[in-house]
Amino acid sequence: MLDVCLLGTGGMMPLPNRWLTALYTRYNGSNLLIDCGEGTQIAMREAGLSPRHIDVICFTHYHGDHVAGLPGLLLGMGNADRTEPLTLIGPKGLTRVVNALRVIAPELPFELIFKEITSPEEVIELNGYQITAFRVNHNVTCYGYTIDIRRAGKFDAEAAKEKNIPLRAWNPLQKGNTVEIDGVTYTPDMVMGPERKGIKVTYTTDTRPTESIVSHAYESDLFICEGMYGEKEKEENARKNKHMTFYEAAALARDAHVKELWLTHFSPSLVNGKPYMKEVKSIFENSHLGKDGKMVEIDFVEE
Repeated sequence: MLDVCLLGTGGMMPLPNRWLTALYTRYNGSNLLIDCGEGTQIAMREAGLSPRHIDVICFTHYHGDHVAGLPGLLLGMGNADRTEPLTLIGPKGLTRVVNALRVIAPELPFELIFKEITSPEEVIELNGYQITAFRVNHNVTCYGYTIDIRRAGKFDAEAAKEKNIPLRAWNPLQKGNTVEIDGVTYTPDMVMGPERKGIKVTYTTDTRPTESIVSHAYESDLFICEGMYGEKEKEENARKNKHMTFYEAAALARDAHVKELWLTHFSPSLVNGKPYMKEVKSIFENSHLGKDGKMVEIDFVEE
């Protein structure tokens, strides 16, 4: 099961009841954050979550509304006696940007591990997550992220018995390990069925529509996408500033055959997105407005 919480849904500046961009996920005890806008610590507290246990932070890009909450978050982690290393992932320049922000958080009781993305697409395996970063189209280098939770096939006990595989090898084989006993090598493919459907969540913001979004979001269980503007008169602003409208996000969801769309990263001028949702749903029916603190548990589907 993957827990997902949309911590902040605002773009550009925080507003009452709308913190800036951040997404939190939790799987098998590992906690991941994408972006860290101003107010992220408060948003986490309001959602009943603790910053102390975050293992990984991914950054889409380095505009202030996506990174300005980081120094306070790091200080909060340090004050909570965290000692475990923290992995940071982001576009080229990550180390320079974070160290600049750390002028006000120079001493931390835990190590920072930097992973800079330099290619149009990069896959990182961490703590049970398969994180795919993919380039999108903003006015600075910007990436979307797909989080995959892979699921191994079922263990075939009958096959293990037929092949006389010792009982003590069964558990390591289920975990994907090769085992050698008394000079005989046993491999997972001898007893494991085909990989089953896992869980997939795609998050993208601050971009124009791109083919990379459609291909990476394809058949996602949840697609969280920027909807900067709902107002039709703001379409030119979206094109000029490399952002997206509600309707463009819905078209991406439709083309990517996702299960569900959450809109996020709203313009400060967007006071109420509800009047625009009828047309959005006509493009992609299972579309929803994001909301600070909006949560969902995504479970594996039995086939």
